[in-house]
Amino acid sequence: MFFEPCIPTNTGNAIRLAAVTGVQLHLIEPLGFELTDSKLRRSGLDYHDLADVRIHPDLETAFAALGAEARIFAFTTHAEQLYTDVSYADGDALLFGPEPHGLPEAVKNHPRITGQLRIPMLPARRSLNLANSAAIAVYEAWRQQGFAGGS
Repeated sequence: MFFEPCIPTNTGNAIRLAAVTGVQLHLIEPLGFELTDSKLRRSGLDYHDLADVRIHPDLETAFAALGAEARIFAFTTHAEQLYTDVSYADGDALLFGPEPHGLPEAVKNHPRITGQLRIPMLPARRSLNLANSAAIAVYEAWRQQGFAGGS
């Protein structure tokens, strides 16, 4: 799940990620670009028709679409728990904030958030690119599930 993404190439790369892993990509509006943006199309190449992308007008609608049983993990550089410390299950959702400032406090502390997770990085450095962060987390969750559905 991308909360209010701003950079079309990151979302295009996430569309490609969704296509090759079979995950759903949920985009929560407002988006900082048009879905017809040429940069988004170019980075997603011909993967758009292979990806399951859902667009939601707001956070509550996105959470409702996941269902009441879904665990939702918010990714933030301020979390203590590492993304590798979680045993992921089918139906879990990974929530990432917009570039460059990440998830707002109200979103990170929303009652539907199961936990806050971080990807380790060297101190006093800039954060990872949004699409790279999503890829790291998605592949860890997929690996734990034995790459189910993949080849």
